[in-house]
Amino acid sequence: MRFSFASASSKLPPPVLAELTADIAEWRTSCMSALELPFNGSDFADILSEAEHELRSLLQLPQSYKVLFLQGGASTQFAALPMNLAAEHQPCDYVLSGHWSRRAIEVASDWRDVRTIVSERDGFLPDPASWRRSPGAAYCHVTSTETAEGLQYHEFPETSGVPLIADMTADFLTRPLPIERFGLVYASAQKNLGAAGLTIVIVDENLLGKSKRKVPPPLDYAHQASANSKVNTPPTFAIVVALRMLHWLRQEGGLDAAAAKNLAKSKELYAVIDESDFYRCFASPRDRSTISICFHLPDPKLDQLFLDEAEQIGLMHLKGHPNVGGIRACLYNGVTADAASALANFMSDFKRRRG
Repeated sequence: MRFSFASASSKLPPPVLAELTADIAEWRTSCMSALELPFNGSDFADILSEAEHELRSLLQLPQSYKVLFLQGGASTQFAALPMNLAAEHQPCDYVLSGHWSRRAIEVASDWRDVRTIVSERDGFLPDPASWRRSPGAAYCHVTSTETAEGLQYHEFPETSGVPLIADMTADFLTRPLPIERFGLVYASAQKNLGAAGLTIVIVDENLLGKSKRKVPPPLDYAHQASANSKVNTPPTFAIVVALRMLHWLRQEGGLDAAAAKNLAKSKELYAVIDESDFYRCFASPRDRSTISICFHLPDPKLDQLFLDEAEQIGLMHLKGHPNVGGIRACLYNGVTADAASALANFMSDFKRRRG
């Protein structure tokens, strides 16, 4: 059996794949493939409505939040956020916690006055108590999970006068979310909602229309909200995949069950890491991610040997981020407990033979 721990796109659960296979042949009783559905037709309107209903139910989302199903990856939102939420010359606060927050800062800086209010220390996330928020800032941006470094926020600050914005691409729908603390959250779908090409944006309606400058229509949150995410052609099949994943998440017990499963998977790997100094995890125990497990071997020369031997027995896509190196196992919702156990067993065996 082959298990994928890829950081880019997650494995889909077999029941979801079976449903999607049937959907490609024919979407319900439409006499059309799900790949052929026009985005302005009634069948796709039903898909959008059902997907939003499922998402709202899982997150217990108040009606004051709008749900947008947008084209592109989360990186598109790095520019869209300051365009939509900040007036000209209004500062935007960013928490620098690793690779992806650094990318967000770099892009947003081309559009607005971006202020890095706190930076990470090796292995630690910046404590919210240390965030030096700017008076009058349009928002404060945080990345909930830094997948390259294996760091994750397990608690979020209470609301303040500045809206909290979160890139939740890696851990969206992997645990319950106190959505009332956020003005906006966004996440690419390929980690926990299935297919690349779709980004979910959930935004407090009170934040819409804040920009005084013209925003390109496909990136305009207010315009997309009023047009039911159809300003431009939405990624129709990726939304079908998301709908099937939302059904599956509900059937599996919802977000509480997902959080318990993800915690158990990660604990099994961290237990092997912590039992000796052969594997080295630089993320502090307080800030370790339950989704992106990153570690190094005692000699970088062992990395490729580890990857080669793992692949030989079907443990795939374990190479660490290019900026960080080492090994990385991503345990998104679609990754099973059996996959985590197989990797933990291999890690123990590799340490016994190579340590």
